[in-house]
Amino acid sequence: MTLSTPFNAFRIHNDAAGYRSGIEALTLDALNPGEVVIKTAYSSVNYKDALAGTGEGKILRKFPLVGGIDVAGHVVASTDPAFREGDAVLVTGCGLSETRDGGYAEYARLEAKWVILLPAGLSLRESMILGTAGFTAALALFRMRENRQTPDLGPLAVTGATGGVGSLAVDIFSRAGFDVHAISGKPENTDYLKAIGAREVLGRDALATARPMETARFGGGLDNVGGPMLASLLAQTVPYGNVATAGLAASADLPTTVMPFIIRGVSLLGVASAGTARDIRDAVWQHLASDWKPAHLDTICTRETTLDGLPDVFRTMLAGGSFGRTLLRMG
Repeated sequence: MTLSTPFNAFRIHNDAAGYRSGIEALTLDALNPGEVVIKTAYSSVNYKDALAGTGEGKILRKFPLVGGIDVAGHVVASTDPAFREGDAVLVTGCGLSETRDGGYAEYARLEAKWVILLPAGLSLRESMILGTAGFTAALALFRMRENRQTPDLGPLAVTGATGGVGSLAVDIFSRAGFDVHAISGKPENTDYLKAIGAREVLGRDALATARPMETARFGGGLDNVGGPMLASLLAQTVPYGNVATAGLAASADLPTTVMPFIIRGVSLLGVASAGTARDIRDAVWQHLASDWKPAHLDTICTRETTLDGLPDVFRTMLAGGSFGRTLLRMG
């Protein structure tokens, strides 16, 4: 592989000709600088990728960029002594497809400070079924456990449970010893949610209350939806339980009061996976490769695609027609 060897990449533009994306031939010297070059094996498709690839969301901060916030593959060149040719590595977030070229390309050039050696216990394929979604779910649990969340406090609710983050959270939380109550507006996926670890599957009406305080029924949970559902989850959380917030699929608003916080001591924990500190990032990935590793990754991976299938995947995802995780297979 030389700087002038062409390869395929899914690149996003926004200029005088408009917002557009598609497969282009690039060379390494067209990519952002970085100490580690990998041959991509897998990436994944997240909601954020669909927003970026279609222009439906303001994700990219510069143009043009290669899409894809996740990437995994083998090192083909490195100027950093921590990485050698042939090493299996991964990167999630860390500015990919936001401020620098991402993983939707046959080769990626990466900053060494964000590159993770593939932990023992994970394959490259498994690491990208997890990807940002799995890392986000595990980071939520990491933060909750740091704040003294235990199974004794009660079940953890997961909203948006059929999505990528939600599905992996159901499995991860269950593996970590928690009872999980999956909240979903898709009753046709009840069997799927129970198969990946949900003790109970509840409809959205379980979080439809609008009062500032309700009977406590959850030990805490992970919200991927925002808006009234998050407010209702806070109102139904036990004293000193933790609710992690990681998404806004329904709304960026939070119509609540201070009452859950000052009467029950409930904690609302933010989960921002993209810029997580390296020591925490390493710790979370070690959990994902061992005691928190989901037991149903092949079930949660409901779709595989290649670069040329990305536009169709984006459309389906933005229309609310996908569930579980979509894996991008390179080559």
